[in-house]
Amino acid sequence: MQADCSNIRKFADAADYTRRFVVKGQIDKYLPGGSHFIDDARINELVAKCDGSPADPVRVREIVAKSESTCETLLPEETAELMKVTDPALFEEMRAAADRIKHKVYDNRIVVFAPLYMSNLCVNGCRYCGFREGNSEQRRRVLTMDELKEELDVLAGRIGHKRLIAVYGEHPTTSTEYIAETIETCYAHAVPAPKTGNKNAIRRVNVNAAPLPVEDLRVLRSVGIGTFQVFQETYNRKLYESMHPAWSVKGNYDWRVTAFHRCMEAGVDDVGLGVLYGLCDWRYELLATVMHARDLERWFNIGPHTLSFPRLEPASGTRVPDESPWLIDDATFARILVIARLSVPYTGIIVTARESPESRNRALGCGMTQLDCSSNIAIKGYSDFANEAHQEKDRQQFMLGDNRSLDEMVRYLASRGTITSFCTAGYRCGRTGGCIMDALKTGREGKFCKINAVLTFREWLDDFASADTCRIGDALIEKELAGIKEWLPKFYPTVMKQYEATCRGERDLFF
Repeated sequence: MQADCSNIRKFADAADYTRRFVVKGQIDKYLPGGSHFIDDARINELVAKCDGSPADPVRVREIVAKSESTCETLLPEETAELMKVTDPALFEEMRAAADRIKHKVYDNRIVVFAPLYMSNLCVNGCRYCGFREGNSEQRRRVLTMDELKEELDVLAGRIGHKRLIAVYGEHPTTSTEYIAETIETCYAHAVPAPKTGNKNAIRRVNVNAAPLPVEDLRVLRSVGIGTFQVFQETYNRKLYESMHPAWSVKGNYDWRVTAFHRCMEAGVDDVGLGVLYGLCDWRYELLATVMHARDLERWFNIGPHTLSFPRLEPASGTRVPDESPWLIDDATFARILVIARLSVPYTGIIVTARESPESRNRALGCGMTQLDCSSNIAIKGYSDFANEAHQEKDRQQFMLGDNRSLDEMVRYLASRGTITSFCTAGYRCGRTGGCIMDALKTGREGKFCKINAVLTFREWLDDFASADTCRIGDALIEKELAGIKEWLPKFYPTVMKQYEATCRGERDLFF
């Protein structure tokens, strides 16, 4: 489908874009009477209480039980009570509950994706970011459609990815028209798999980009955008203003924090929240995230599809990642994930390759549901480096910690009884936003997606996997099929027909 971009605004240059892009009326409607859903005074009061009194074990267990039984978003006060826990045994109870909730909602699946950076031109001046305007150490580039196809040749043709997060700097050269064209190109570019020659294409393009007006978001919806990610970076307004110059578009806190309200108004109902952990007190950020989720639920009865947990990492031309007083260690990072899973039980939790292999392995038991593999975040990095684990600081936004390939990650996950899911069926069947929320909370979606996970896992093993990974993956599939037969005996013959067709080379079959 060709995007209709006739109704979106045009800008003469970067300065014109910076002056005119924000639409004030699309902010004010979601802050009625000047009230704000990120209640700074309330958050600070709750953080102070975390420091001032120990956790009540009885109350903590009540909150955990509520989270596990209802899968409803906790109150900020309840999240704050969980933050007080310092006793290792009580925290282990919380972690185990978070893992059970993850399995209830998503079963034993882990969804994989790859980041694809389309550009590093930016009009903003974020102090911690390698892409910021004026950073002379960064080599600038915007992918052409031909260069994008070269990247897809690697991602879809050599590695076997089916899901991307496309990342864009904020700049008039990467306008809504450009974003829409790149999404269309991703979906249209099919590549033969190395083992079988079966055609593989990207089936889900999620987007990480700057906040957009409602009109622009409708354009992206028309070309099949997946989840729309906008990271707030920090919810602390004073710190936000110190990190993002007032002259920049990103300097407008309220334009950014209301981005998802506009998404849902436009019908883009899968949204991904995130902050940059290490800029501010993690307790402040997580409490604000809960408030943000609850406000989306209040307006639209739909919460965030995903929460992401990037940590501040070294980047070109900045010392903020070295000097921030709020950097967190691995144990605190795991604690954040557990509390987040308990606080917003239904959401997907993404932990990216910013983390070390050890940190991500640990996160698998803390409620994580999505991760990236074979990642290269240099502009045109996949085709230039032939998917080698190579990094160049002046071509990427930050440095990565986990360079494991998709084949390595699939093999590791399978060895621990976790199935890698390449499924994107729900999005093409309309199971998004409000349509999927109840199914997630009751656990129905996890079981339903298990079947599609098995089918897509079979696809990937046959088309891309090494011999060692196939051996471990085949054993896992046998176990998963036996489980499906046990809990869906009447439907099992239908599942097997699709599975056998997949084994014969048919692709993209789903329920």
